[in-house]
Amino acid sequence: MRTVYILWLRQIKRYFRSRSRIVGAIGQPLLFLLALGYGLGSVYKAAGRGNYLQFLVPGIMAQTVLFSSMFYGAMIIIDRQFGFLKETLVVPVSRFKIMIGGALGGATTAVIQGSLVFFISLAIGFRPHNWIMTLVALVFMCALALAITSFSSGIGSFVQDMQGFQAINQFLVFPLYFLSGALYPLNNVPTWLRIIAEINPISYTVDALRWAMLGTTKFGLRADILAMSITLVVLMTFGTIRFRHIRD
Repeated sequence: MRTVYILWLRQIKRYFRSRSRIVGAIGQPLLFLLALGYGLGSVYKAAGRGNYLQFLVPGIMAQTVLFSSMFYGAMIIIDRQFGFLKETLVVPVSRFKIMIGGALGGATTAVIQGSLVFFISLAIGFRPHNWIMTLVALVFMCALALAITSFSSGIGSFVQDMQGFQAINQFLVFPLYFLSGALYPLNNVPTWLRIIAEINPISYTVDALRWAMLGTTKFGLRADILAMSITLVVLMTFGTIRFRHIRD
């Protein structure tokens, strides 16, 4: 457990020492909240959907956690380039502990980012329907963060350069997010889009966050928890297997 803790702590210190990373990770969600929340809010309200900012915030929180978690894979590539990964792998501990320690650190920083977005959203008018349920939303964010950091560690294990990692990131993560219903309701959408959303694991995290923070759900809480649990197990297994075969 000491190995896991040290690698977790390294990621936390790494995060807080990089102020530009903190500001940069908040900048995009804030732009989405202001530009979409207020820019499309009147259109959303005119369509009889209510307050668009209320609808949007859980999706932006999921976006922040998703993108921040995926960034952990880039950290592995950087560690490989600077030789730190090689020094870590020769330590007489299991590679699973090395992977999980770093992934937990990356997940923690991603949840911190998501929480910062939540507090910013409060300042611009968002209000959860039940403050106690925000703790449940925190659990959902933790599950998403751990799943994606595990996945990104698996990707970072076999991708040798940052350009290749960014290409995979844009090819996989961006479509998953934009087709999850985070930015728009899934009611009355085309059939093809509804099918994609139903098989998209990110859709269920967004839906779970909306259930916890707004009291509304598209798929049902049981389906959300089941989908998130399966996603967590599959992606952690993928990350573990790939990291065992990593080459420094």
